[in-house]
Amino acid sequence: MAGATFPLMAFARHRLGVDGRGVTSLAAAWGCPLRCRFCLNPFCFDGTAAVRHVTPQELYDLARPDDLYFRATGGGVTFGGGEPLCHSGFIAAFRDLCGGGWRVTAETSLQIPKERLREAVGAVDHFIVDIKDMNDAVYRRYTGAGNGTVRENLALLLAAAGAERVTVRVPLIPGFNTEEDVAASHAVLREMGFTDFDFFTYRTENPPRNGKS
Repeated sequence: MAGATFPLMAFARHRLGVDGRGVTSLAAAWGCPLRCRFCLNPFCFDGTAAVRHVTPQELYDLARPDDLYFRATGGGVTFGGGEPLCHSGFIAAFRDLCGGGWRVTAETSLQIPKERLREAVGAVDHFIVDIKDMNDAVYRRYTGAGNGTVRENLALLLAAAGAERVTVRVPLIPGFNTEEDVAASHAVLREMGFTDFDFFTYRTENPPRNGKS
């Protein structure tokens, strides 16, 4: 998309094993449609946060010093956030610059318009989807929004990209869901056709953002 910019909050280099395959650089976007109670990056919707709006060329120039690492390890640039797929046009333009030598990964909640997801499918090699929980009541209590859009986009993503290009994160969120909820979410996702899952427990040393449990 000509003229597209990306609201870059942080650019972290030389990450290994946390944001996809190989050595990666994480481009974290400002802005998110959700208000998760244990948000790892609450500055992503803070209007006072320092944000640098970069062009595809500027981000490419930031990442290019690690070209050798990316190519040697099968890594590349991971777009995180916030919600990076709100900027799917930028990601498509960035893909045109970096070509096929770098792996482009997106960490997403899929709480985005369908047209954004369709555009991203053509530019992103691998999607890491944090679904929180497939139970709408749990999801709503934790994020402040319903998960109808997420369910629709999961089906769209599966059809358009295939299960091999998707990792689904299924977290245990203390105080919000249970191991039984996680198992139920896994069963629903597996029945849909997803095959690659990341199970983990949120670390909750700090209280939720609004101070409630």
